[in-house]
Amino acid sequence: MPEGHTIHRLARDQRRLLVGRTLHTSSPQGRFAEGAALLDGRTLQATDAWGKHLFHRYDDDLWLHVHLGLYGKFRVGELPAPEPKGALRLRILSPTHWLDLRGPTACEVQTPAERKAVLARLGPDPLRPRTDPQPFLDRVARSRAPLGTLLMDQSVIAGVGNVYRAEVLFRQGLHPLTPGRDVRGAVTSAVWEDLELLLRAGVRAGRIVTTEPADRDRPSGRARRVDSHYVYGRAGLPCRRCHTEVLSGTLAARTVFWCPSCQPEP
Repeated sequence: MPEGHTIHRLARDQRRLLVGRTLHTSSPQGRFAEGAALLDGRTLQATDAWGKHLFHRYDDDLWLHVHLGLYGKFRVGELPAPEPKGALRLRILSPTHWLDLRGPTACEVQTPAERKAVLARLGPDPLRPRTDPQPFLDRVARSRAPLGTLLMDQSVIAGVGNVYRAEVLFRQGLHPLTPGRDVRGAVTSAVWEDLELLLRAGVRAGRIVTTEPADRDRPSGRARRVDSHYVYGRAGLPCRRCHTEVLSGTLAARTVFWCPSCQPEP
């Protein structure tokens, strides 16, 4: 599932491409036909992202809400648009470009009140400007749940997925099973600040790179894919820092990775 940096990058790119343009929207698949008809011929006023949720604001304060889920994907290109094929949920045409959306978990038109209800269910997003991390810090401080579970809970913190979870826990030396209430406030703050750093880097680069150059097999130049992570996807391989074998398990219905030496059990 795309993590928060991908959604913010999409909002940024679509803002540059479509905002201020009168757009034509359709649903070749038919599943979003009513919503597409509501938006057709309107001008896109703004794009926004909160965690893994993408929003478009159109005339008359109508909002398009998209959650890509596991299978959703956008494609974009210059006109003329290709012939619609398969399960194409939404096609957006500007005077110069086309944008196709396939396979999202959510694609719906919302009123401001409905959008506000979605946002009320989400925790703070480290990528949003001037975000107050205190609700995240408070939820962790009073929870018995493992930190590795809390980081995947979008009502606790929005935009963190399985890769960022594994990597920030390694970088902060925290075992995934550490209860939230057992983590000192200063450490939880460091987790938030590190996530801000990593997610912003992800928006800039369009990919997740969490390793420092000195910890890579090839320290100089652009990080190769194989050098991009400390523990995520590296079960059975040596830790980049201490050479202990990286372990994996299941937590919050996803595979989690950690180094038993760098991230001692609580």
